[in-house]
Amino acid sequence: MDTKINRNKELSIGEALIPVAALITMLGFNVYVFGDEALSGSNQFVLLLGAAVAAIVGFFNKVTFIKMMEEVAENIKATVGAILILLMVGALAGTWLISGIIPSMIYYGLQILSPAIFLPATLIICSIISIATGSSWTTSATVGIALIGVGGALGFDLGMVAGAVISGAYFGDKLSPMSDTTNLAPAMAGTDLFTHIRYMALTTIPTYILTLILFIILGLSVDIKGDVDIAKLLTDIQTSFTISPWLFAVPVIVIGLIVRKTEPLIALLIGTLLAGFFALFFQPQIINQIAGVEQMTFQSAYKGIMNAITAEVIVPTENKTLETLFTSGGMQKMLGTIWLILCAMVFGGVMDAIGALSRISQSLLKLAHTTFGLFAATVGSCLALNITASDQYLAIVVPGKMFAKAYKNKGLAPENLSRTLEDSGTVSSVLIPWNTCGAYHAGTLGVSTIDYLPYAFFNIISPFMTLIFAAFNIKIRQLVSEVKI
Repeated sequence: MDTKINRNKELSIGEALIPVAALITMLGFNVYVFGDEALSGSNQFVLLLGAAVAAIVGFFNKVTFIKMMEEVAENIKATVGAILILLMVGALAGTWLISGIIPSMIYYGLQILSPAIFLPATLIICSIISIATGSSWTTSATVGIALIGVGGALGFDLGMVAGAVISGAYFGDKLSPMSDTTNLAPAMAGTDLFTHIRYMALTTIPTYILTLILFIILGLSVDIKGDVDIAKLLTDIQTSFTISPWLFAVPVIVIGLIVRKTEPLIALLIGTLLAGFFALFFQPQIINQIAGVEQMTFQSAYKGIMNAITAEVIVPTENKTLETLFTSGGMQKMLGTIWLILCAMVFGGVMDAIGALSRISQSLLKLAHTTFGLFAATVGSCLALNITASDQYLAIVVPGKMFAKAYKNKGLAPENLSRTLEDSGTVSSVLIPWNTCGAYHAGTLGVSTIDYLPYAFFNIISPFMTLIFAAFNIKIRQLVSEVKI
């Protein structure tokens, strides 16, 4: 991706903050009016209005319209991979439903995962998958979707379940050497990958332990006994689908491909096609229902699978608890999320073109008179960029470039910066509804950002943990220090 930083000496900090203030005000009012429906389209238009405000500020500071459009184009270009992955996740969810993969995961999960241990188990399972794959996105798109189904069937608030999925997914995303952000942060700060991972573990492990404790407490305190008849759920799942452990071959293959560093887009495509093939043999009755025929033919099989990949399909069931679990929107469901990402990239592109992103980071840097102030300014800059630029990579790249010299001047080793970039830039991205990460996980899991945000404990605690370490001078490595941690 393009990592250049646009500076505009004529732009003041007050002017740089005008579009941010306007956007936050408009989004707040829009959510007040539309509530949960705000992401259905009105928030997207508000992001464009925010971009228009930024453009007006740019015009008054001699930034041309062509320059702004060039930056918007660069931003949108950088999201092409994410958009394609989103479409493929929609396709994957459709075929994993009609093939019986997700219902089988729910069926066996209901028998293995009791309500008392479900939330901490979800955290641990997602952590393992994310460390193995190096991708929070892949984790949500595979085991995350299945765990949301199990949690819903058990009667849990889906925000809690999504919070556990995301906490585990980002723990692995931070520590896995295969993660793109884990490689990007040390590259921006000027240290090596494994020094970065070892140093980052000092704040990440305590954060994870606190997160695990919170989910254990939450799991024990949520009373869902008597609300769900597990035996009836199991019977109803078997009535609607052919359940078989052989169906787990598909997710195992997909995760194996990711672990072997296959491009996620290719792995998801293979998982989609394999699931469609499995559906022909394990769930022919469902394909016939989708295609609207009684006897399967080549044409009806093709129609049934393609409908599951591209559009909404509903597997009939008399159990209301399972109704939403047995519904998939396919690629079509992801279009709203893609729309949100594109509009967010317009706002971020214009903000970058007029020099607002650079000015905000520079202003934060000027406030860093102490070591703690420098860490706090880095955290603040990462959070501000996740909100304004709507992209976690920019939230790592811009502060990484801006603050590298400041850390060196204060005699701090570069791994201090790389760790802080990840503790704030990587994990906070998923907490912003219009950020690419927030939009992706909300769309994939089918749970709004606002609903899972209070339960994304790992992501909330991480920035505070890095500030606590800085405030009390815990394991803050100096450039002159040769002590190994």
